[in-house]
Amino acid sequence: MSLNKGHQQRLLALAKNSIAHGLRTGRPLQITLADFPAELTEQRATFVTLQKHHQLRGCIGMLEAVRPLAEDIAQNAYAAAFKDPRFEPLQADELDKLEIHLSILTSPEPIVFTSENDLLGKLKPGIDGLIIEEGYRRGTFLPSVWESLPEPEQFLRHLKQKAGLPSNYWSETVRIYRYCAEVIPS
Repeated sequence: MSLNKGHQQRLLALAKNSIAHGLRTGRPLQITLADFPAELTEQRATFVTLQKHHQLRGCIGMLEAVRPLAEDIAQNAYAAAFKDPRFEPLQADELDKLEIHLSILTSPEPIVFTSENDLLGKLKPGIDGLIIEEGYRRGTFLPSVWESLPEPEQFLRHLKQKAGLPSNYWSETVRIYRYCAEVIPS
């Protein structure tokens, strides 16, 4: 699903408005779905990534579609600004310095592989977002992470670490899923 420019701009404005509302009230913006076109009320999984001076400032999202698109954007924008445990909550003087990137995800699909080398050969750099699962450990990288980790081996090593696994970890029970993302930059 590709959104037209008008819908993209509306979602970016919604994300910024939810952050601004959070600065004023300490809560995410509550929306009325009837105010949005049907394309923006379909259940979709999203991530909202915030950058300040091209540096990560917050990133929160959902891997599975559990809310309507517009609601997911409003909730995740607020969470990225105020609830990402890697960062202090956003301050009012930072709002106008933010670059907001929205990622609308496709449903994750399992990758079938016989070994780590087989998996590496099936990855599509720049296209695949990946989820790794091993026991109770889980991590994901959006497709945009390929920009800073362009080699499949490097991408997978860092994803393992993000999931709390050693970078050289491998087992026959590890599960990997791929998804794509439509990215809407500010």
